[in-house]
Amino acid sequence: MKLWGGRFESGPGEVFERFSGSLDFDRRLIEWDIRGSQAFARALEQVGILTAEERAQIVDAFDAILLESRTPDFYEGATDEDVHTLVIRKLGERAGKVADKIHTGRSRNEQVSLDMRLWLREECTDLQAQLFAVMGRLLDLAEQYPHAIIPGYTHMRRAQAVLWPHYLLAYFEMFLRDWQRFGDARRRANVLPLGSGALAGSGFPLDRESIAKDLGFEGVTHNSMDVSGDRDFALDFLYACTVTMIHLSRLAEDFILYSSEEFGWLELGDGVTSGSSLMPQKKNPDSLELIRGKSGRVVGCLTSLLVTMKGLPMTYNRDMQEDKVPLFDAAEQLSGSLLMTSAVIESTRLNPARPAAAAEDSWVVATDLAEALARAGTPFHQAHQIVGRFVLESVRAGKKPADWTAEDMQNFAPEFTPDFVALLNPAEGMKSREIPGGTGPKAVATALAHARQLLGKLIV
Repeated sequence: MKLWGGRFESGPGEVFERFSGSLDFDRRLIEWDIRGSQAFARALEQVGILTAEERAQIVDAFDAILLESRTPDFYEGATDEDVHTLVIRKLGERAGKVADKIHTGRSRNEQVSLDMRLWLREECTDLQAQLFAVMGRLLDLAEQYPHAIIPGYTHMRRAQAVLWPHYLLAYFEMFLRDWQRFGDARRRANVLPLGSGALAGSGFPLDRESIAKDLGFEGVTHNSMDVSGDRDFALDFLYACTVTMIHLSRLAEDFILYSSEEFGWLELGDGVTSGSSLMPQKKNPDSLELIRGKSGRVVGCLTSLLVTMKGLPMTYNRDMQEDKVPLFDAAEQLSGSLLMTSAVIESTRLNPARPAAAAEDSWVVATDLAEALARAGTPFHQAHQIVGRFVLESVRAGKKPADWTAEDMQNFAPEFTPDFVALLNPAEGMKSREIPGGTGPKAVATALAHARQLLGKLIV
């Protein structure tokens, strides 16, 4: 069965049929195609195309098709061009001649847009729920070690000491923005395209606001030509997926490094790691490596649709059929990665002594010393030079911060008064960073409590 054909003397060739078919991937839209068609049947009753009896017959048939679609053999032997054609064929088998009326005043162009928007709304909500779980796991892990000190890095070199919860809260902020991005993507998709026709608007006086209310949309689209060629909402969703995957990939990279023998900060659970077929001692962070790898796949999904859309003329073009595979794949890969990340975080244990020793043995206190000099009246540029020479002397002599006494420091530079020796302990310098957003103990405790409170207010 075709939704078109009267103008043609013969049907499409076999090669074209195979090349252009999309049922194998767009069939996941079947529920939304049915829900949208049921709403459209109700709209057709309002304008007199369907009687109340016909509308009820069609809606009931759609319910039966939806139930049937959940059985294993529903698609067996189906040769339909796409999910929309399949649904109409099934409707004809169940409802008879009245099925021919369901497409009155409706184009497949707007139908595809509707189905995708309905699907995307649910995906955004599901992904937000999974992000919520990841953020909760991060806070749990932060609260287990509230006073742990780790080196913070720039250029992968030890830079300044920070608290472990401060580090994890950085990822909490990233995932919070991701959660908000999916909310934004959902809002932009949540407008009704039905009534736009193929590109010029429907020739029937459909009550678009009523249809929007029926399907839970916040409003209706405003230009029928725009709707026909619009995939911005899909790009918004793919962008949100891509940024989230990048954040997951960065977290994965950190945990891979910090769980290595060279760092030894973290221990990953057996349930999220694997071994080697040859080397008995190995405990590999495969789950994290897969997350890191899948980020490239999702970036590719966004790039694919961007390139597909970049040169299309107004309005609909068949190129746009290529929007669904990257859309579905990105959602699937992100969903799996979020579930995996949540499991990894839950399994992770921190060995606080290792990062604390790394902080104490390095010169992450250098900035604390320079700023203390500045607070005591030494111009910061001069303070920077004094501390730089102090670090250089220590490196040459093989001395760690703890090897210096107050007397030795004052002999090196008279600006170092006796109280400066306390700043050689990374925990002491943190106390000067109580500014909101800083790593001071009080600031971090406040931020952690605020994050927990904020998480409780998110709608999932």
